[in-house]
Amino acid sequence: MKIQCPHCKKEYSIQDKLLASYRDRGRLSMPCPSCKGMIDIDLNPSSPKEKGPEGLGQEKGDFLAGDMLKQRIFRTLKDLPPMPQVAQKARKVLADPNSSFSDLAKIIETDQGIVTRVLKIANSPYYGRSGNVSSVHHASAVLGVKTLMELLSLACSSEILGQTLDGYDLAAGDLWTHSLAVANGSHIIARRIQPGLEQDAFSAGLIHDVGKIILDPYILERKKEFQSFVKLENESFLSAEKRMLGFDHAEIASEVCEHWQIPKHIALSIRYHHDPTPSNKDMLSYIVHMADAIAIMSGIGAGIDGMLYSLHPEATDILRLEDDDISDIMADIARYVDKTTGEI
Repeated sequence: MKIQCPHCKKEYSIQDKLLASYRDRGRLSMPCPSCKGMIDIDLNPSSPKEKGPEGLGQEKGDFLAGDMLKQRIFRTLKDLPPMPQVAQKARKVLADPNSSFSDLAKIIETDQGIVTRVLKIANSPYYGRSGNVSSVHHASAVLGVKTLMELLSLACSSEILGQTLDGYDLAAGDLWTHSLAVANGSHIIARRIQPGLEQDAFSAGLIHDVGKIILDPYILERKKEFQSFVKLENESFLSAEKRMLGFDHAEIASEVCEHWQIPKHIALSIRYHHDPTPSNKDMLSYIVHMADAIAIMSGIGAGIDGMLYSLHPEATDILRLEDDDISDIMADIARYVDKTTGEI
């Protein structure tokens, strides 16, 4: 099969035998070897129907799906809160060897709402500075740049991730607590096996499910059909997304990350946080995948799509985790979520 990257326009040939194991999924997304942008591959281009459980088969065109739905979604992205913009500007400042704490503080202080949340979190018992941090400059001095970036990520995401998502059966705050758990779990796992990934792992874990916010109205619109698919087909909710929409929340999130100029390796881990197999053994993808599974096993904000969650069979070996390690991480993230949610 010949494919072309929609971003850099380079063409590639993929042997059909390599795609055989993905035929039943209907679609496959993979990173472009050249520009690392995501390539969406339709594995059944001649199929006349979008298959579903009995009574739910839909002729193409009966409802908005696939590329048409994506186009509609991207037209409405301006309605989303600019969650990552301040954090992204801060990343650029930190990447400059000539930057200072003062430069970082100036970026954060462009949004007073963010400043208020950063200071509130900085003064929480979890960070051990109760009532002592009075400004962003002060926070950067006493907590350090890495912790300040963590606080900034939390502050930027707390509002957007705190919504009620009726399509996914997530009450207000459920997605936020789940995201906190995955962020903290990703941070812990990265610290154990590859410390250089700690901050990226935290950021990826925190926004790994932002695609749910985007897709929730479309899920809610045909929620009964999604529920019927999961029940009759004994498939995961993720599979229902792929079958009925043409893509899933992880895929749309990774594409949104490109629009938000999130670093490509973080977008890649978000794309494959449910199934890291196509990531070419990308360690960050496996880290977020495992942290997500641990959060779901802990019962933290899973929602309707927590049913039939599949853990990659090699994930524990690749991440060198034993059962006792997983139990310890479960306990750590429970404490982290409990202390942090009460302060934001």
